[in-house]
Amino acid sequence: MTRTRIAAALAAILAFAPLAQADDAGLRSEVAELRAQLQALQREIATLRQERAPVTPASAASAAAVPAPATAEDRANRDSGTQLTGYAELNYNRPTAKAAAAQADLRRAVLGFTHRVDDTTRIVGEFEWEHAIVSADDKGEAAVEQLLIEHEIHPSLGLRAGLMLMPLGLLNERHEPPTYYGVERNFVETAIIPSTWREGGVALYGTTAAGFSWSAGLTTGFDLGKWDATSDEGRESPLGSIHQEMQLAKARDPSLFVAGNWQGIPGLTLGGGVFTGKLAQGMEKYPAADARLVLAEAHARWQSGPFDVQALYAHGHISDTEALNLTLLGNPTPVPESFWGGYVQGAWKVWERDDSSLAPFLRYEAFNTAAAYAPAPIGLAPDTAPAEHVWTIGANYWLNPNIVFKADYQHFDVDDTKNRFDLGMGYMF
Repeated sequence: MTRTRIAAALAAILAFAPLAQADDAGLRSEVAELRAQLQALQREIATLRQERAPVTPASAASAAAVPAPATAEDRANRDSGTQLTGYAELNYNRPTAKAAAAQADLRRAVLGFTHRVDDTTRIVGEFEWEHAIVSADDKGEAAVEQLLIEHEIHPSLGLRAGLMLMPLGLLNERHEPPTYYGVERNFVETAIIPSTWREGGVALYGTTAAGFSWSAGLTTGFDLGKWDATSDEGRESPLGSIHQEMQLAKARDPSLFVAGNWQGIPGLTLGGGVFTGKLAQGMEKYPAADARLVLAEAHARWQSGPFDVQALYAHGHISDTEALNLTLLGNPTPVPESFWGGYVQGAWKVWERDDSSLAPFLRYEAFNTAAAYAPAPIGLAPDTAPAEHVWTIGANYWLNPNIVFKADYQHFDVDDTKNRFDLGMGYMF
């Protein structure tokens, strides 16, 4: 039908074209009207072509997301000039065993920018404030979360340099509140893969026609000299306790990472990554001079219609800690040789109207931050920690894809004094 209309319009214009030079005002008016019709039809053709354009595997996977809010990076990729971005979250936690310990917190507020220098180069920065107030007498913290330059060498190959988020796991690079389920970030991608984990360095990244995206880089790493055996910080997150965050980071021993995701089937993501590096940073006469970290993870996500299913497993190993732990005897937190964690999560979008939607979810996770220690003399071996198992049930309500309200209940199998109800809200732009 559209083609018939186009042919008729073209024929009419060609028939009246010789009359365009006539002095008759009526004929000139008719020619102008026909030209306007042709322009409208040309716009209709362009719209039809866009609607019929083939869907790439990556765009199909994005279309299947539940929900699919745009990240700062997504928005920067399609916008030019300078773009202001940001996100924030406010949380309320109420332990069931001790209501007096209920706490409300402005967990974090982040402001960022992307500036496109030209068609192939952009600058990205993010600045974070935690716990509302930053001062010497408060627990707040201010940090640079990202600060990097990104350059497109080829449409399928790019270079990134600066302070960047490590591309391991499902959460570390995409951690804005509307993009994940639950009030708090899951324990595996907090205790085992520290969140938000960033390093300074350089990296290559790219994509293939088969739906595979990858990145690999040379970066700073962790500093085992920061380990505090007298505190519980290492039990909460072994790597979180020794990360450097590019603050006068010791860089004698660089680290390497490689990560990738395959999205060759619409709605399905399969991926993983490995990070490795020495931890002593060249310290002289250090009892763990050859200590090395190897952290590996694998993940999968299936998003189809109203359903969203995720699974992830991560395992960390620190070598050459025998002599170091002997120097830490009598302290509660020696350095673990291995730590691990995994989770399975399912969500179902049960209601949707315009931009609003509601999705209940259930998550089961198991993790152990001190699963094993290096061999030690009889009677001196530290006790390993039991694996914690946590069930989280709750719901996310998106007022629109960029504003979310959350509620959940968390049950801890080992330490049930941590059982709690959570409420939260967050946004991104």
